[in-house]
Amino acid sequence: MIFTRGWRVLAVIAGSLCACGSASARQCYVATTGLDTDPGTQEHPWATLQHAVEAVDPGDTIVVAAGVYAGCRIQRPGKPDAPCTLKAEEGAKVVLDRHGPRNRRRSVLEVGSGEGVVSHWVVDGLEVINSPMWGVNLGRTDYVTVQNCRVHDCHQTGIFTSFSDHVTIQFNESWNNGEHGIYHSNSGDYPVIRGNRSHDNAGCGIHMNGDINMGGDGLISFAVVERNVIWGNGTRGGSAINCDGVSDSIIRNNLCYHNQASGISLYAIDGSEGSSRNQVLNNTLVMGPDGRWVINIPWWQRRSQPVGNVVMNNLLYTSNPATGSILIWGPEALAASDYNVVVGRFADDGVIGVEAPVQPPAWKAEVEGGQRILSLDEWRQRGYDAHSVVARPEDLFVEAASNDYRLRKGSPAAGMGKALPEVTEDLEGRKRGKEVDVGCYALPR
Repeated sequence: MIFTRGWRVLAVIAGSLCACGSASARQCYVATTGLDTDPGTQEHPWATLQHAVEAVDPGDTIVVAAGVYAGCRIQRPGKPDAPCTLKAEEGAKVVLDRHGPRNRRRSVLEVGSGEGVVSHWVVDGLEVINSPMWGVNLGRTDYVTVQNCRVHDCHQTGIFTSFSDHVTIQFNESWNNGEHGIYHSNSGDYPVIRGNRSHDNAGCGIHMNGDINMGGDGLISFAVVERNVIWGNGTRGGSAINCDGVSDSIIRNNLCYHNQASGISLYAIDGSEGSSRNQVLNNTLVMGPDGRWVINIPWWQRRSQPVGNVVMNNLLYTSNPATGSILIWGPEALAASDYNVVVGRFADDGVIGVEAPVQPPAWKAEVEGGQRILSLDEWRQRGYDAHSVVARPEDLFVEAASNDYRLRKGSPAAGMGKALPEVTEDLEGRKRGKEVDVGCYALPR
């Protein structure tokens, strides 16, 4: 054993000759059998994530072997042409179940120095569990990607960002968290939230919040939310996709089903502007039997009204007779709504109570409206949904009872949509042809 330790010390000195010691981009390794005094090669890996993220340079990749680890805090930036990567070894189950020695926010995996902006990192393929706060926590970052991770059973949100621009959150699964599955907050612009599975969280599946009270412009702009599958959320309120001060963004090709509160909500309580000029395109939303409105665009009178939103080619179903497909505060909420499959119930009197507090969180706020339900004909008289149709799940889907929301042959949603340059594929990446199907799935042709 003494000989072995001595050899390892010599290996550290000779590290420049090893794969993790070269001047160019390196591939470094962490394993439960390693030592932080080792060179970080595959044969002699490091032991902790914290040591690894402090030892690498821009362009380096940290490969983590199977096992259970403490998390870490990433504080050193990569570069635009040389991002750093922290990833699980291919096929390995890498579990982070507690925060590391440098963590400041009681979260398991943290990216952010608390001083400057940390940029150009990729976090890939880790499982994060049982955080006393957030599972993965990005604070003041730029161009950071979190992908292929599994985050669950955290006290608050699974994947949380604050003041983070150009963040990409993709192909993750986040579930059974005490707040939201994914939460993008604090004036972070250009987020991409793509291909995630967010389910059985107490709050929202995906929540975005401009948070004017936290500084910045209080607005999330130019978001892309696409190809996510979101279900079973909202026992404590919220929406499948919740947008508080989110504008000039696109929400497309998402499948949301059996969420227990709202479907897609566009509004402002914490945000500086009512969510405006957004495009809600080719989504499939099937509410739970006690769910609220499928599309929900209310006004809170302490903020500006949400205006100029577009709702096109969506499948908007609820069986709750007290609600319907679309609730708005007034005519300016929508620039256009058409080519949707609906249930034939609408309302144009949606408000959030004047005395609604900012705390508890806005995603818990009750929306008032729908005092008089409008029929499809009455809704059309207001200039909306001239080409939309009413249909039932048994006519639309392959098998709604087993949550198979692909369109069946002969579905009334097949071929009735409008071609949109913003939507060229479906949820599964299938190209959309000249015959445009409504909802997130395109029929094979």
